[in-house]
Amino acid sequence: MSLETNSPAPALKVQDWVRGQTLAKFQPGKVYLVEFWATWCGPCLSAMPDLMQLQEKYRDNGVEVVAVAADEEAATADEVKAYLDAWLTEKFPTLNFRVGLDCTGEMKKLWMEASFSFGIPSSFVVDRDSCIAFIGHPAELDDVLPKVLDGSWRSSDQAKAADRERIAEGREGVFLSKISAAVKLKDWKTALSAIEEGIALLPDSIQLRVAHAHTLLHKMRDMQTGLPVLRQLVREATDRNAEDWLLGAMYQLFNPAYDYTDFPSVERLAIGKELSEHILALTGLEDNVKASYYRLVAPYYYESGHRARAEELLELALKLVDGLPAPDNIKQRWLEDLLQILSNYRGQKVCYGALCAVPQPNVSNDATAKAEQENPAERGALE
Repeated sequence: MSLETNSPAPALKVQDWVRGQTLAKFQPGKVYLVEFWATWCGPCLSAMPDLMQLQEKYRDNGVEVVAVAADEEAATADEVKAYLDAWLTEKFPTLNFRVGLDCTGEMKKLWMEASFSFGIPSSFVVDRDSCIAFIGHPAELDDVLPKVLDGSWRSSDQAKAADRERIAEGREGVFLSKISAAVKLKDWKTALSAIEEGIALLPDSIQLRVAHAHTLLHKMRDMQTGLPVLRQLVREATDRNAEDWLLGAMYQLFNPAYDYTDFPSVERLAIGKELSEHILALTGLEDNVKASYYRLVAPYYYESGHRARAEELLELALKLVDGLPAPDNIKQRWLEDLLQILSNYRGQKVCYGALCAVPQPNVSNDATAKAEQENPAERGALE
C-alpha cells in the first residue's frame, strides 16, 4: 500500500537513539517532523541547521523533529552508532532534536519506499492525529509547516496537487530504474516492456514517452512500430507547446550522434518541417529556451537544403546564450557547441569573441545537453 497524505503514519522501527530520549510511538496532539538523512549527503548536511531552527521556533506548538539515519554504511550497528555519535558531536554539538538509527531497512521500507521517495533528504510531517500531513523536501517546510499547524494544509488543493506530482514522479522513477538496468545489458526488449508498462500508468511522462520513441527507432531500429510512436509524440508536443516535449521530439529527428540510415528521409524531413515551423512560430519565450530551440531546429534546415537559415539560427542562438546570466563554464560549453556546429556547416574556421572552432564534421555535437542543467531532450534518451 502506498504512503500518502492522510495515510496513518507507519511505525517507528528505530534500532537505537543516538540523540534524545527513546520515542516508541507518536503521541496524539503532537506534530512530528520525521527527516531521513545521512552523514554523506551534502543537502542533508545543509538542511540540519534549518531543522534546528524549526525545532526551536515551533517547540511550543508541539512540534518535534525526529531525524532517522537509515543510509549509513558500517560492519555493525554499534560501529554506525559510534560513528554517528562522534560525527554529530563534531558537526552539531548543540543539536536540539532526536536522532534515530535504523540499520535493518525497516524504516526505509515502511516510509521511503512506500511513499515512492527515493532520495534524501526526505521529510515527513505527522499530524496531531498521527496521520501523514506532508511528504517532500525539507526546503518546503517553511511554507508547509505553519499550514499544517493551523489545519489548512491537508485539505488544500495545493497539498493534493503536490501529492499527485510526488507519487507520479516516484512511480516514474521506479520504471526508469527498470529501464536503466535493461539498457546497461542492452536488453532492448525488456527495456521496451518496462517503458510501455510505465506509459500505460503514466501517459504524461515525457521521459518515458521520449524513451519509447528512442528505443524503437534508435536501438531496435524498428521503423514500422517506431514511426507512429514518434508521430504521436510530435502531435502531443505541438498540442502542449511544452519545451521538454518539443525538444524531446526534435532530438529524435536531428541528433548528430544518431544513425538515420534506416529512417525514411522524406518522412523524417516532413516531420522535421512540421515541428520546426511550429517551434519557430512560438512567442513569449525566455532567451535560454529560444537558444535551445534554435540549436535543435538548425539541423533540420541544414539537412533540407536551407543552409543559410540554419546558419542564421545558430548565430541567433550564439547571441542569446552570450547574454544569458549563466555561470561562465556552462555558458562557454554552450557557446563552443554552437560554434562547432556553425563551423561544420560552413566548412571553415569561425570565431565568436575569443572562441574559435574549425570544421570537425565527424564529431557529434552534443555538448549543449551537457552544458544545460538537465536538458529535457536528453533526459529521455537511452544511450
